[in-house]
Amino acid sequence: MTDAAQVPAPPPAVTVIGEALIDLVQLDAPGDYRARPGGSPFNVAIGLARLGHRTALMARLADNTFGRLLRTHAAAEGVDLAYAPPATEPTTLAVVSMDPQGRASYDFYLDRTADWQWTEAETARAPRDTAVLHFGSVASWTPPAEEHVHAVARRLRATGTTLISYDPNVRPALLGDPERGRQAVERGVAAAHLVKASREDVEWLYPNTPIGEIAARWLELGALLVVVTDGPDGAHVFRAGAESLSRPGRRVAVVDTVGAGDAFTAGLLGSLIRHGLHTPGALATADPGVLRIAVDDAVLVSALTCERQGAEPPTARARPALLAQAPLEATDLTFVDDDRRVDTDGSAPLPMPSTRG
Repeated sequence: MTDAAQVPAPPPAVTVIGEALIDLVQLDAPGDYRARPGGSPFNVAIGLARLGHRTALMARLADNTFGRLLRTHAAAEGVDLAYAPPATEPTTLAVVSMDPQGRASYDFYLDRTADWQWTEAETARAPRDTAVLHFGSVASWTPPAEEHVHAVARRLRATGTTLISYDPNVRPALLGDPERGRQAVERGVAAAHLVKASREDVEWLYPNTPIGEIAARWLELGALLVVVTDGPDGAHVFRAGAESLSRPGRRVAVVDTVGAGDAFTAGLLGSLIRHGLHTPGALATADPGVLRIAVDDAVLVSALTCERQGAEPPTARARPALLAQAPLEATDLTFVDDDRRVDTDGSAPLPMPSTRG
């Protein structure tokens, strides 16, 4: 019989809570759309699972055609849906339009849909072994869901061992005005250890304010690490008591940016976990060199996603000859539908990980 002490511990578990909706993606012909599973938290969960991480999704999934599509897709990716309650309300819809550069914009249909009707009994079932909780996006600032989502984040942060990750994923059309947006987002920041946002997000929330000042405010509110993605200029990293650092973007042939920010989040969280930085204490004292690797990994995962239509993050290949902490290379990642390497030497600059996707 195997000695229990010799049985390896299970890998850290990630729980993602928030919306799971359907993106109706514009095709070439006017009026033609394709239904794709989406929603920022849903995309993050899929991205983490494809990178090989043990991932649970807390999302309210409707008992209708779209809800079954979401559930089937997540289950096929190996996402744990034991904490995703069935919902009687309809599925939220987002109609996605593209500009000539492949940047996405969204029109939402969310009145009385499943994503916002959380109950205390449903959120009380968050997995007990959660090492990392990721939350954010529309569910974190849309009533009545917001109170229940924040309660989960506060409860797990209070353990002192669970790392809390937050992405505001700002939607100006839904938030209405920057003042309301700032109040909603700063509430989420105060509950988190790691905050990731795009320059678009922070410039809408805090007009005419340098991103360094914004990051400093978020650090004062309680975050340990703030990462701001910055279009083709890559991403910037801030933490209290340390110099900021910046990492470059990658040049790729962009198809669209749907899900690019969510892929960045999955790549960042996945890399932090691989490096053992999945506790608040470890993140607070992380070596700057390791943080550079983690951000570079996130940039790569996001860049490859931009070369695909829709929110289709890459899948990690097995790397038996490499240490888990080794930086990701393009050859370490593949896609479920064609198992081929994606060329990242194209000529178009990546409109880099916006969180609006």
